[in-house]
Amino acid sequence: MLSKADIKLITGLQSKKQRQKYGQFVVEGEKIITEMLKSHYVILKLYATIEWIQGNSLENNKFPIIEVNEKELKQISTHLSPQKVLALVEIPKYHKILKINNNLIIGLDEIQDPGNLGTIIRIADWYGIYQIICGEGCADVYNPKTISSTMGSFTRVEILYTDILEYSQKFNLPIFTTAFDGESIYNIKPIQKGILVIGNEGHGVSESIMKAAQQKITIPRIGGAESLNAAISVAIVLDNIVGRGN
Repeated sequence: MLSKADIKLITGLQSKKQRQKYGQFVVEGEKIITEMLKSHYVILKLYATIEWIQGNSLENNKFPIIEVNEKELKQISTHLSPQKVLALVEIPKYHKILKINNNLIIGLDEIQDPGNLGTIIRIADWYGIYQIICGEGCADVYNPKTISSTMGSFTRVEILYTDILEYSQKFNLPIFTTAFDGESIYNIKPIQKGILVIGNEGHGVSESIMKAAQQKITIPRIGGAESLNAAISVAIVLDNIVGRGN
């Protein structure tokens, strides 16, 4: 049975402040929960309909399972049409550094929209990019909208919140940025190692990062649009500098 304390906690976790206070976040949906069960993330409590519980093997899991009906799910869900399962999950401790594995890292400079961040994580997972650095002003990876947009990819992509420029200097990693005056993505060689920085779609990459960039990259514009959605930009760039190299 869903208690008032459960409702208060779960709905409160929509706030970043409350997520940080309790060290927990919310995950919703059958597909994402399936990914969670196979990941290193620690599920603290699971709320599900009887249909979902009966259709899934949960004998070896140590977390409590609370049976709820659709009406109760609506009370705690952030979705207009709640799915059959929701979980409370422990926020893992952030690592001070990412494990450098000689692969390309994505750097995000002020990507403020949670949905965009989630989509970028999903795109990175598709192209085999498993490390993302979020600079100042980026959305919270544990925002419910971000988690939902990843479709489970956040369980495979490591996210670090730190200064992108300082990180690149500390580990001697070259920076590549998107810029209107950069070289066409269709002309450059595949990038094997470094940090690919994508900026806010409103004002782009910060001046300090732009100055430190080893190479500027642009997606040639054919029509009249002023800018591209950040997640779309990531997909186009990766398809050319990573996908083309495989």
